[in-house]
Amino acid sequence: MSRRLIVMLVAAGALAACGDNRAGRPKDANPDGGRAVCTPTRGSTITLRPVGQVPGIPVLVTAPPADPRLFVVIREGTIRIFDETDQLVREPFIDLTPSIYLEGTVELGLLGMAFHPQYATNGQFFVFYTTQPHSVVARCQVDPADRNRALPSCVPILQALHDTAHNHNGGMIEFGNDGYLYIGTGDGGGGGDPNRRSQNPDDLLGKILRIDVDARAPGLEYGIPPTNPYAGGGGRPEVFIRGLRNPWRWSFDRATGDLWIGDVGQNRAEEMTVLRPAQQAGANLGWSIYEGHGCCATQEDRCVQTASLPCDPAGITFPQDVHDRMTSRGARWYSIIAGQTYRGTCYPDLVGWHLFTDVEDTTLVKARLRADDTLEVTDLPGVAGTQTTSIHADARGELYLTKTTGVVYHIEAGP
Repeated sequence: MSRRLIVMLVAAGALAACGDNRAGRPKDANPDGGRAVCTPTRGSTITLRPVGQVPGIPVLVTAPPADPRLFVVIREGTIRIFDETDQLVREPFIDLTPSIYLEGTVELGLLGMAFHPQYATNGQFFVFYTTQPHSVVARCQVDPADRNRALPSCVPILQALHDTAHNHNGGMIEFGNDGYLYIGTGDGGGGGDPNRRSQNPDDLLGKILRIDVDARAPGLEYGIPPTNPYAGGGGRPEVFIRGLRNPWRWSFDRATGDLWIGDVGQNRAEEMTVLRPAQQAGANLGWSIYEGHGCCATQEDRCVQTASLPCDPAGITFPQDVHDRMTSRGARWYSIIAGQTYRGTCYPDLVGWHLFTDVEDTTLVKARLRADDTLEVTDLPGVAGTQTTSIHADARGELYLTKTTGVVYHIEAGP
């Protein structure tokens, strides 16, 4: 499906993000150093407070463990830092623009970042970016002489081949509580997954992969966790979950290990699927047999497929929440932006709620997983605004929202 509206929004955002604007000290700041503490505030009325603006299109905010800074991943190829007092550090943390391919679609660029759980001692972090024609995960290193600068080059450790299209790249990477690195890849692009990559366990695309960055298997720059579903054969040993179209943003609940996956739909369904730890390894989320709960072989547009795979729900994990574009609730949803479950301390009434939205709809959705694996969902119209690219947590578990305008917001709550 063409994402013309999204292209227009991102282009507008790129024009707006033209300077290193600086915001003042956050209202919950520690006088001795920024975000170290906050005064807990009761209430569930959610608002967005601007932290500051970055040059370019921010696609993620993250932070190393126990570090009060904010690291902002910018699609065009740099990573910028807001220090402990919300001042934008003048020079980029790293500039990877020479390595990155951007032309052709807004889904290309520097798309993800994850800090090693032992970053404080080993200084390692990982990035996900696009080249032509690969999606690349690379290992990077902080400069030992300057904690606000990384060494200028990173070492690619994993590449997934995109040989037919430039869209559906995924891009989210995150460490799980098990210490392994998880990598989300799209199906390689083209309408309807024409090469049937998502269901193919021998293909790295349309998956969530899991690798051990602290080991090295023969011929690889990483190790294979022994509990990966294909570690013993039957598929690529990196594959952990299959059946995804374009998992642009997903995250782990830091307290429970539950995995919240937002999968961008074809023409019909924007999907949110939540997997408890015991449900994750080997899960099949259904694409490109199903889009949401609808089978492509019988859906009106056949998911833009000339020859659809037969309907067979056996072994498929279906999403708990679907924004169907044929309904009033999903009419303005074009690309789901999954977020993260709030585990901070500033807003106790948000604890345990996962927040997510869409790039075009203004609704922020609060959801939490019930004991029967269904979702309790509350829609908050107008709260998120449009042009959201991500919702993700800092080291404390506080949530930050980014927009194509270049502005980074702290998600806050009150009476």
